[in-house]
Amino acid sequence: MNILEMIEKETIYRKTLPSGMEVFYMPKKGFTKKYAVFATNFGSNDLEFISPHTGERVRLNEGIAHFLEHKMFEQEDGSDAFEAFAKLGANANAATTFDKTSYLFSATENFYEALEHLISYVQSPYFTKENVEKEKGIIAQEIKMYEDDPDWKLFFNALGAMYSKHPVHIDIAGTVESIYRITPEELYLCYNTFYSPSNMALFVIGDLSWEKIQDIVEKTVKDDNAFEGELKRIEPVEPVEVRTKKVTQEFPVSIPMFMIGIKEEAGGDRNGREMLRKMITTDLLMSILFQKGSKLHEELYREGLIFSPLSAEFNIAPSYSYSLISGESRKVDEVIGRIRQRIEEVKAEGLDQEEFERAKKAKIGRFVRFFDSMEGLANTYLSYHFQGMDLMDYARLLEEVTRRECEQRLREHFREEATVLSLIEPKAK
Repeated sequence: MNILEMIEKETIYRKTLPSGMEVFYMPKKGFTKKYAVFATNFGSNDLEFISPHTGERVRLNEGIAHFLEHKMFEQEDGSDAFEAFAKLGANANAATTFDKTSYLFSATENFYEALEHLISYVQSPYFTKENVEKEKGIIAQEIKMYEDDPDWKLFFNALGAMYSKHPVHIDIAGTVESIYRITPEELYLCYNTFYSPSNMALFVIGDLSWEKIQDIVEKTVKDDNAFEGELKRIEPVEPVEVRTKKVTQEFPVSIPMFMIGIKEEAGGDRNGREMLRKMITTDLLMSILFQKGSKLHEELYREGLIFSPLSAEFNIAPSYSYSLISGESRKVDEVIGRIRQRIEEVKAEGLDQEEFERAKKAKIGRFVRFFDSMEGLANTYLSYHFQGMDLMDYARLLEEVTRRECEQRLREHFREEATVLSLIEPKAK
């Protein structure tokens, strides 16, 4: 049985409610654990839009999506939504990324009660001047904690070197200054715009009843803040050029850290299938060139130039895309030189067919195993869905990708003028 036959055995039920909200269910017969994620297509990058309610242009304070996520757990009766999950034996959490906000839980029992609670509390905002002011201090401490995290700073320094206008370079939590400007009125404005059912989706996975899931959703989902027409987000015009080539910061670390960023003009990537194909070809290149098991990685490790695996990833959305290659070394300049040398070698010589096939098979194997991860499946499916991509297309496109296609992608993506360097150096004593 090939990968396509295996994936086609998986079923995803889908329903669109009259409000426009999408509901997905993937059966997992025999699994004890059940999982649900209720998400909105609203993340830290969504800072400017035309209000569908008033037609006015709105600019939000940085970090408001994350702030809103924090406040959704506090209920009007003084209770905390987490407490109700705990009483049901469910494990709940929430997360904000650049592009979405997710509310989720897993459970082995009382799942339907927990699902009803999930949908209900996410549709029950309660913001007052007092509880918003209290939250500002909590989030300010969180922001300061991340300011002291060298991995976090390495990442955002790289994004800040690549981007000057696009909000992807702004910390997801915002700044201490921006969150102190947030008001209950601004939170309700965001909620009534981005938490409208037409901008949300629910993914449920486990050994469950699709009919019962539909019944709960239909009786619980409100459409109080529904609006007609499309939500118009305003995206800044990002220059093709990088903002700066190099950012260096000192931290109390023992080994220097580096991150190479490669910025890509992505304004035309509106076709979900093409975005997914670009993701697959670039991910294959990352595996072949840099990740553990690659020729370069094994040479660097054998020579003592790196002590832990290199990290290499590609991120894409309709309005931005970039690659990141990072690691630790006492000889950063030499490692970066070798990475650049390897890229140019492969550009000139092409990819080795055997290495390409091996990387492709490994990617196929990981994708098949991925279907045993409830959390990964549900969250990735909705992330792709909001970006206009379909996770179920992944296997077919992966099988179609050719070595020549990856070589063309290598030449178009790995450009020196689009490359930046973020460094964390040990603080001088």
